[in-house]
Amino acid sequence: MAATERGGKNRGKQKNDTETLILGRMPPQNIEAEMAVLGAMLLDKDAIEVAENMLHPEDFYREQDAIIYQAVLNLSRAGKSADILTVTEELRRMGRLDDVGGIMYVNELPEHVITTKGIERHVDIVSGKAKLRRLIDTAGDIAEAAYTEENTVEEIVDDAERAILQVAREQNVKGFTPVGEAVQHTLEDITRKYQNHELITGLATGFAKLDAFTNGFQKGNLIIVAARPSMGKTAIVLNMAKNMSLSSARKTVAFFSLEMGRDELVQRLLSSTALIEGQRLKTGRINTEQEWKNLSSAVSVFMEAPLYIDDTPAVTVAQIRARCRRLKAEHGLDAVMIDYLQLMTSRNVRNNDSRQQEISEISRSLKSLARELEVPVIALSQLSRGPDARPNHRPLLSDLRESGSIEQDADLVCFLYREAYYNKEIEEGDPRQNETELILAKNRNGPVGIIKMFFAGQYTLFYEATNQEAPPDVE
Repeated sequence: MAATERGGKNRGKQKNDTETLILGRMPPQNIEAEMAVLGAMLLDKDAIEVAENMLHPEDFYREQDAIIYQAVLNLSRAGKSADILTVTEELRRMGRLDDVGGIMYVNELPEHVITTKGIERHVDIVSGKAKLRRLIDTAGDIAEAAYTEENTVEEIVDDAERAILQVAREQNVKGFTPVGEAVQHTLEDITRKYQNHELITGLATGFAKLDAFTNGFQKGNLIIVAARPSMGKTAIVLNMAKNMSLSSARKTVAFFSLEMGRDELVQRLLSSTALIEGQRLKTGRINTEQEWKNLSSAVSVFMEAPLYIDDTPAVTVAQIRARCRRLKAEHGLDAVMIDYLQLMTSRNVRNNDSRQQEISEISRSLKSLARELEVPVIALSQLSRGPDARPNHRPLLSDLRESGSIEQDADLVCFLYREAYYNKEIEEGDPRQNETELILAKNRNGPVGIIKMFFAGQYTLFYEATNQEAPPDVE
């Protein structure tokens, strides 16, 4: 389904007649406002600047008004004045004077202007009516796509949502902002944070040292957490999701698990919260009354947690986008987590594209998704065998370059590294067995560095290194 575009084929008398026939009613329009806008432009050059910044010719319902508007724009962009005489001459040059009703109609336009100071209000009316007509066009396209069934239901729904959002956003043009106004806004933001003693500007992860490096995960950012298998990628982002959703701020998190089923994820959440070994939870071997109390308490806190799990395998970016839009509309949304990137598919990839090109398309789409939803998107990534082949096995940014444009698209890249994974001399029970490094290899908005952590694998629990070598007790 092609989303409705600005353009002549979707505008003018023929299209409007079609709308009338389909709906049995006149499409939204305000002819008086259109004539008032054109009249003001013929009387005041400042009115031309206001209208040009907000309106396109196809925003006018009547084709004759759109033609006159284009003639005024032609003169303005050529550095010429626009008045009744010059516009009439421009229409004659364009061969469209008769199409607009001749000089009589052009002469009539200024009569519809009480004051040119009302131009902004009249422009808003014309713009709003045009947006409503585009919604009608889009609805027709959606209906046609649904009737023909040429695409899958998921694709039709995603295209429909995208088209409607495009209509909603297309006229929200910001344009230039005076630096003085921007500075004032920034100062107000800094003052508010100072007065509220805010140390974190983004979304807190629950890991104090990580938050100190990043100031929290920022809206619109793509965060990559990458590692070799069995380093704890899923565990650490699941810990973050838990910390966010159970914090006093109760942040809403969407967790897409392409590798692990919902039940296994929930068992891990309960294990890390109740501090009962995951293997015993899986087999139901809960030994003491205190453990039952801990489990009951963990279940209780998650019952109302704003954490939403989707375990659809091989999900596409389009599906994630559609589901996140709905979640945001219904419950709000603060973060999106994806486990993991290489298991995703993209429907925009051609048959002759390589897997590397497909991964690049996916990572670019995830960055775009973060900006669209205005939330951080945290995506896990599996590293190739590159680190295994080096004497120093710590991951490097170059290890990501084999996976398309992930490094380029990411705002923050974190690697997980456990020496015990490679050093077989570190035996079970050795305190070093749980030592983990969270390596901040790229941070577009701050410093890079290494954060020492411990991983209590039996509980699927990460915690930052302090003097203790055991996980904190259940509260």
